[in-house]
Amino acid sequence: MTDQTYSYPSIAKAIDYTQTYFKTVPKLDEVAESLQLSQDDFQQLFAQWAGTSPTKFFQYTRIEYAKNRLKCKQTTLFETAEESSIAEESRRPNISIEIERMKAAEYKNGGENLSINYSYGQSTFGLILVASTAKGICHLAFIEDKDVAFSVLKSQFPNACFNQRIDSIQQNALHLLNPYGQKSPPIRLHLKGTDFQLSVWECLLKIPMGALSTYGNIANQIEKPTASRAVGTAIGDNPIAFLIPCHRVIQSSGKMSGYRWGTTRKTAIIGWEASRVNVDLPTIL
Repeated sequence: MTDQTYSYPSIAKAIDYTQTYFKTVPKLDEVAESLQLSQDDFQQLFAQWAGTSPTKFFQYTRIEYAKNRLKCKQTTLFETAEESSIAEESRRPNISIEIERMKAAEYKNGGENLSINYSYGQSTFGLILVASTAKGICHLAFIEDKDVAFSVLKSQFPNACFNQRIDSIQQNALHLLNPYGQKSPPIRLHLKGTDFQLSVWECLLKIPMGALSTYGNIANQIEKPTASRAVGTAIGDNPIAFLIPCHRVIQSSGKMSGYRWGTTRKTAIIGWEASRVNVDLPTIL
C-alpha cells in the first residue's frame, strides 16, 4: 500500500476548510497553513494523492464546474462507448462490475444460510469495511469505527455466519479502491434489493468516471420520470461504496450533498476522479 492511501485525512481537512471559508478558488498558502504544512508540502500532497495540483483539484470540486459538467454530459451520459473520446477512455481504469441478485432463500431468516467473510482495509478515501459471500461483494462501506461498522453489517444479515477473513473477491475490490490506471479483474456484487433498487444501482454503474448525473436523469433512464425522490432513497440505500458510483449523482444545482458516507468524501472522490480522467476545465473557471 502506498503512502497515497494515508493522505486522505489531510485531503478531507483541506476540502472542509475550503468549503467553509472560500466561495472562489482558495489561496493555497492559507489552506496549507490550516493543515500546518508548507505550501510546497501541500502541493506535493495533492500531486501524490490526486495526480494534479491543488488549484485544479479545487476547481473540479466547485459548483460551477459540476453544473457545467452536467450540462455537457447529460445527453450523452449513457452512450459512453460511442460518445467518449479514445484519449479520455484510455485514462480510465478498465472496470467490469456486475450485480447478481441475492435469492430470497439466501437471505431469509436473517441470512442464516449465508457465510460472509469480512475485512478492514485502507483505501484512497479512508478506512473501509468490505464483506463477501461465495458469489460476490455484499457490503462495502467507508467507516470511522470498526465496531460500529461491523454492527451495521451484521444488522443486515443478523443470523449469517461471519468470518473475519480476506478473500480473493475482497482483494479485487480493494484493488479497485486504490486504482492507478491498471486493468482490474471483473467484480461481481451479490446484493439483496427490490426490483426498483436494483434498477437504480444498475443504472449508476453506467455513469463513467469523471461524469456526473442527477436524480432526475437517473429517474428518466429507468423510465420512472416522476420518481426522483424514490431514486434518491434507493441511492441512499446503496450498500456498495465507490464500486456502485452513487457519488456521481448530484443535485441539478451542482451541489454535492446527500452522500451516505459524507459530503466531504463525496467531494473528494468527484475531484479525484475528475483529476484521473484529466477532463478539461470549463471556461467559466
